[in-house]
Amino acid sequence: MSERQHICMLAAENAAIPGAKVGGIGDVVRDIPLSLAAHGAEVSVVIPAYGLFHQAADATLLQHVSVPFAGATLSAAVYERFIGRDTGVRYFVLEADTFSACGAGCVYCNDPDHEPFATDATKFALFSLAALRCIQSGVLGPVDVLHLHDWHSALCAVLIEYAPEFDDLKSLRTVFSIHNLAMQGIRPFAGHGSSLNAWYPELIYDQDRLADPRWSDCINPMVSAIRLCHKLHTVSPTYAEEIVSPNNVDSGFHGGEGLEQDLQIAFNEGRLSGIINGIDYALSPPAKHPWPPLINRISNRVLGWLGESEPMRSVDYLAHQRTLRWCDSSKPEHVLTSIGRLTEQKMALMLEQVSPGVSALEAILKELDKGVFILLASGSAELENACQKIAAHHENFLFLNRFDAEVADWLYASGDLFLMPSSFEPCGISQMMAMRCGQPCLVHAVGGLKDTVVDNHDGFHFNGGSRTEKAQHLVARLSDVLQLRENSPDAYARISEAAREKRFTWKDSAETYQKVLYS
Repeated sequence: MSERQHICMLAAENAAIPGAKVGGIGDVVRDIPLSLAAHGAEVSVVIPAYGLFHQAADATLLQHVSVPFAGATLSAAVYERFIGRDTGVRYFVLEADTFSACGAGCVYCNDPDHEPFATDATKFALFSLAALRCIQSGVLGPVDVLHLHDWHSALCAVLIEYAPEFDDLKSLRTVFSIHNLAMQGIRPFAGHGSSLNAWYPELIYDQDRLADPRWSDCINPMVSAIRLCHKLHTVSPTYAEEIVSPNNVDSGFHGGEGLEQDLQIAFNEGRLSGIINGIDYALSPPAKHPWPPLINRISNRVLGWLGESEPMRSVDYLAHQRTLRWCDSSKPEHVLTSIGRLTEQKMALMLEQVSPGVSALEAILKELDKGVFILLASGSAELENACQKIAAHHENFLFLNRFDAEVADWLYASGDLFLMPSSFEPCGISQMMAMRCGQPCLVHAVGGLKDTVVDNHDGFHFNGGSRTEKAQHLVARLSDVLQLRENSPDAYARISEAAREKRFTWKDSAETYQKVLYS
């Protein structure tokens, strides 16, 4: 091992590179390396260039590596991006034609339902092989720890285990981080252009060790890494406990997504750990805006969205008209906020019926007779339409169908209560951002939400024995919280201040990484 431990991270995303972030994994891959470097580690982060990220002015071509892939010999170009030169972190992007299969700069592809992951699996199979060739070439320097993030780089563990050409990498300590257990990259072993045998035709492997627990004729990259890596990591202690149990549709419990037996084995062996993510407290939190300026700012921003859309989107028109009406009113007694992606995970409980024909969201809006709810979110077209229809019938609901980082900061700083009723949540970052600004959160007591929000101290929990019961308890707990805020403002202020003082630092996370994952 070198004097400074050299950790090489492989991932699909990296928010340190403009445009190379899609979800929360990009934030983690940007932030944790900086804290590890501050603790004395040397860190290299490698992602695909996706036909775009090697073209930046700060990119330098270092070399080409030869990659035997899918019956042909391809060439992958290794570029270094010189971003934040004094941080102790080096950033690399690998470029090959396959990495831009869905267009330059497109990180993930949307394949048809009958061929899930087909394009992405081929792309990331090539990336995994090219990344190992890159490490083997020495261009990154000697590497001590190979840290793989999600299924996109999981095939590295397979290649190190079974490809003789990588026997010299068996001394690497391998760590696998699970960010999104529901996405596993499952593909056939054979019989398709996007299959293990097609990608690596010379590879001799133990099919039982790589097979999906449910479909024995398919490779599951995620379960392969779970079985093969030295250490496994997910992003909160409670989520690590949840995923060793099976999903339960009736109760609305999300557990191991079919991989719970392998995760239980890893847990029993001491290989599985949950380490909470952090956020950056170096910059001052965004400033709180009084009501009229806040709504004026939002109104002007939505007007800008209207001008950018051809044809004009009805959801933006509805939002703009609502802000114009709100501009003429005094501040409501309660301003509820929520920010995130419109996915089944984030919205299922909100849209669950709590009584015949009435969703939890509609019941909340009815309960909120003295307040308003502002939702900043985009995602599934079906869920966007559902939220738009509800907004059309409720004057106290403002649906901002975008993701806008600046508007998000305004809402984090200016809301009275943040709602985060995720069905499951490996860690979550939005609740941390709201708490940083002194906005208490009402959260479903699962995963990272349970680990970061303490009920009745710096926020509020709800739970239940079924999806319907969870949704009903969300509405009931919200009613209790609003009554507390109205009737006991001093008690609510103490909860708000406790939220503001709570800290989730990457420094703490990095120290735990080094003790638990890398030692």
